[in-house]
Amino acid sequence: MTTDAGLPSVRESLHLALLAEPDGSALVDELAEAAVDHYALNYSRHPVPVLFKEVHATRALLAGVLTPGGASTDLQRQVGRLSALLGNLAFHLEDPSGARTHLGTAAAYADRCGDAALAAWTYGALSMVARSTGNLTAALTYAERGAGAAPRGLLRAQLHAWAMLPTLAQQGRDREATGALEQALTELDTDPVGEAPGRFGFDPAELTLHQAEAHLALGRTDLARSRAETSAAACTPGTPGWAAATLVLAQAEASTQPSDAAQRGMDVLDRIPPSRLRSTARTRLKRLDGLLADRPADCVTDLRDRLRTLPPPVDAFGTASA
Repeated sequence: MTTDAGLPSVRESLHLALLAEPDGSALVDELAEAAVDHYALNYSRHPVPVLFKEVHATRALLAGVLTPGGASTDLQRQVGRLSALLGNLAFHLEDPSGARTHLGTAAAYADRCGDAALAAWTYGALSMVARSTGNLTAALTYAERGAGAAPRGLLRAQLHAWAMLPTLAQQGRDREATGALEQALTELDTDPVGEAPGRFGFDPAELTLHQAEAHLALGRTDLARSRAETSAAACTPGTPGWAAATLVLAQAEASTQPSDAAQRGMDVLDRIPPSRLRSTARTRLKRLDGLLADRPADCVTDLRDRLRTLPPPVDAFGTASA
C-alpha cells in the first residue's frame, strides 16, 4: 500500500514519462491508466483532501497532451476517470457544486470515448450528489440514465442499488424501490464474479448498505437494522464502509435502543480521526444526533458533546471550513 507520503511518487513517475514523451505515447497511456487504477483501488486508504490534491495534479499533468488530435482515446478515457474520481472526492469534501462540475466533465469524456461503463458510473455519482442536496427529481433522472447505460451484470447491479433504490426510497415509492432492489440482485446473480474492488467497484457489503438505508427511509427499521449489521460485519472496522454501515445501524436503533445507538456513534468517532471523516459520515452523525435529541441517556449526552467539539471538515487545500 502506498503511504500518504509516498502517494506523490505515482504522479512523479507519470511526469517523467511525459518529459520524455511530451506529445503522448503508448507508454504515457499505460502509465496514466496505472495511476488511475492506483487511485481508484486505494481510494479509501488515504485522507480525502490528500487524495484530491494528487488526483487533481495528475489530471493537470495530462491536460498538456489534450490538444486537438493529440490525445489518444485511451488517454482521454483516463482523463475522464480522473475527473470522475475528483467528483467523488469533492462530494466527500462537502462540495456538491464542485462534484457536479467534475462529474459533468467525466460524463463528457466518457461520451467522447464511447465508454458506457464510465458514463453509467458517472451518472450514478451525479444521482448521489443530487440526492444529497434534496433534488430527488434530478437524482432519479441521473439514476435512470445511468442504469440504462450500464452494461449487464455488476455495474448495472450497482446503478440499481446505489442510484435507483435510494432515490425511490427517499421518494416513498415502496413498490418501485423494491423493484430496483430485485433488479440489482438479479444483475448481481448474472455476474460471474459478483464483486470488484476500488472506487469504481461494487461488493455485497455496499449492496446491503444501500438496502439498509432504503429500508430506513421507508420506515422498515427492523429490516434496516438487519441489513446494516450484515454490511458492517463484512467491513474492516475503521474503514469508511464500516463507518457508514455502523451509523445506519445506529439510526435504526435510535428509537428503541438509544444508548446502543449513541455508543456506535462514539465508536466511529473513536476509530476514525476527524481528518479522515468523510462528509457522508458527518451527515449520518448529524442525522443520528437529531434522532437522539430527546433521549436523556448519558451516552447520548456524551455523543452530543463529542459532536459539538468535532473539528470542522478540511478542504482539498487543508483549510478547515467554518
